[in-house]
Amino acid sequence: MAHLGSRRGRVLALPAGLALTASLGFLPVGTASAAELSDLPTAAVATNGPKLSYVVNIDNRPWTGASVKKAIAAAGGEVVVSYDRIGVIVVHSQNPEFAQAIRTVRGVVSAGATRTAPLSVATDTAVDEGAQELTDAEAKAAAAAATDDQDALEPLQWDLPAIKADQAHKKTLGSKRVTVGIIDTGVDDTHPDLAPNFDAAASANCVSGKADTTPGSWRPNPGESDHGTHVAGTIGAAKNGIGVTGVAPGVKLAGIKVSTPDGFFYTEAVVCGFMWAAENGIDVTNNSYYTDPWMFACKNDEDQKALVEAVTRATRYAEKKGTVNVAAAGNSSFDLAADSILDDSSPNDSTPGDREIDPKECLDYPAMLPGVVTVSATGAKDLKASYSNYGAGVIDIAAPGGDRTEYQTPDAPAVNGRILSTTVNGGYNYKAGTSMASPHAAGVLALLKSTHPHASPAALKALLYAQADRHACTNPYDINGDGTVDAVCETAGAKKNGFYGAGIVDALDAVRK
Repeated sequence: MAHLGSRRGRVLALPAGLALTASLGFLPVGTASAAELSDLPTAAVATNGPKLSYVVNIDNRPWTGASVKKAIAAAGGEVVVSYDRIGVIVVHSQNPEFAQAIRTVRGVVSAGATRTAPLSVATDTAVDEGAQELTDAEAKAAAAAATDDQDALEPLQWDLPAIKADQAHKKTLGSKRVTVGIIDTGVDDTHPDLAPNFDAAASANCVSGKADTTPGSWRPNPGESDHGTHVAGTIGAAKNGIGVTGVAPGVKLAGIKVSTPDGFFYTEAVVCGFMWAAENGIDVTNNSYYTDPWMFACKNDEDQKALVEAVTRATRYAEKKGTVNVAAAGNSSFDLAADSILDDSSPNDSTPGDREIDPKECLDYPAMLPGVVTVSATGAKDLKASYSNYGAGVIDIAAPGGDRTEYQTPDAPAVNGRILSTTVNGGYNYKAGTSMASPHAAGVLALLKSTHPHASPAALKALLYAQADRHACTNPYDINGDGTVDAVCETAGAKKNGFYGAGIVDALDAVRK
């Protein structure tokens, strides 16, 4: 389920066949009208199947929404929420033929089931297999080593000096006018290192596909994953004399919960997360997951194509509204620029099977979508982490995500090669993964936004890449020292390569005018 501390953490980019028009609309492809659909035989509107969730993507003509909603009802569907600004409708239906029927309707561009398992009340919990607890001895030693300008556990955070964040903090901690949205498993905002910076008004629970702003709904419930809480601490744990320090400890944090109780990130929740960010002043989103149930969603499959299209519309809308979206590249050691990849874990909510996929046609999303910043992971010696996905032309930037301590050992007083951050119930633990790398990049982008408050998302991304510390390809790459090459780094133009993209993020440059 997990790779070194995260069951999620991946990347992607949208194929030309799914390109959006400038107005976020598509040309109509359906042929049946709502009235025609209502005349279909009873078998076509059966309601005896498992209850599934769907996304229906429509064109941008002013009358299409109302017409398609009538057709949805006629096909045995119930509208959960309609995101009219991007033409995405979330639907529940027990009609086994719902997707096939609705695809024939005029104005429907694509439609597909977001899962292969039926909607249910889930009770299983997601487990972060790579987590390691902070010991009392480590905490005491760190507190003894901390200088006057460090938080108590900061000496164990080798990742901060790795990106010069410790030097950046002497200039600024970031602006309270900048907000980072953690689209994840939820954030425990009661943690003493997160509470000072948490913005409840900008937080929500999007698990159903429709935003719930009930106070505390953005928190993980007892037994649920602490993944989002760990990510939040890396981005913006307060510099308050206790615990750890975030990359941007002066900015605001918002929790946008999109993970079901059993740890699945479904398309409708992800769309809701980006739409919430777009409409609620979120400057940067961090996305340390891939969208379930497909590790790679393929455009030659009618269901999977619709899922990618829905999230693409949402990410583009968020960027249009001023949000920079950052995502983890993934923890499978895949070359995302290869001709083929073996995906043996999809669909992960029912019965997975082996399939060879072409990563140019099948996307790990949101990471591989256009405009999304794709982040690979490095360890304590600034080398690509053993598990990190890579790929020339796919990876945009690199950041510390941690690695096995025996592979990349940090300098003292740090003792663990993983990333130390906040966990639920006021605690701290170590995790490793591209899930941990992505929030370092999100934190640097928050510092950039603090320094350049009027910069557009495109300008902020350009600065991020231009200021990165260049890192040449690591060849031969034998991370475990067994004499076998574990991956091959290839260049991608004059300034990027497949392991590190434009380089390792630089927090100090981000705070310089």
